Amino acid sequence: MNRRDSLKAIGLSVSTAVLLDACKTTPDEKAENKKPITELGRQTYETEREKKLQDEKFFTDHELATITVLADIIIPHDEHSGSASDAKVTDFIEFIVKDEPEHALPMRGGLRWLDVKCLNLYNNEFKSCTAKQQVDIITQIAYPMQAKPDMLPGVTFFNKMRDLTAIGFFTSKIGIADLGYKGNSPGKWEGVPADVLKQYGLEGV
Repeated sequence: MNRRDSLKAIGLSVSTAVLLDACKTTPDEKAENKKPITELGRQTYETEREKKLQDEKFFTDHELATITVLADIIIPHDEHSGSASDAKVTDFIEFIVKDEPEHALPMRGGLRWLDVKCLNLYNNEFKSCTAKQQVDIITQIAYPMQAKPDMLPGVTFFNKMRDLTAIGFFTSKIGIADLGYKGNSPGKWEGVPADVLKQYGLEGV
């Protein structure tokens, strides 16, 4: 019984026996309340849902390989940090299309569009094209204002791919280290950083 039902019962002035009986927690609710919270700050159902999504597979191996190539073109390895694939962006995108299904069809359709376009242009699927061919076609869909009309489906797909890659990378351990700022962590407060206090002349406060 929830709080709203309890208040209704009181308002009807039912007998004490009936009221007490009505306020008893059902066996299912007791069992639910006793379920352990497996992670700090998360409910059991949240952890179970995440595990269920992780156990499912949406993209084919070919699609995952294509996403990996695309993600590394968007965020390659450099002198500061690893690449998108080093940050497991492919795993992030595989998860996010299951967690937010509205991304699933546009991503799959975009990957298919890219392969068909490359077959027509280079007689090869995207991931098997040369590095130059891959960059050439990406250049044609990476700049919306310069794209030709027949490349607009690719522009829409690449915008989404770029957004998901950036989100996946900059929320990863590698990406956060690359930014050099991670903000506050739940349940952990270490105070205002010394350099910020100095910036505002508040060292002694």
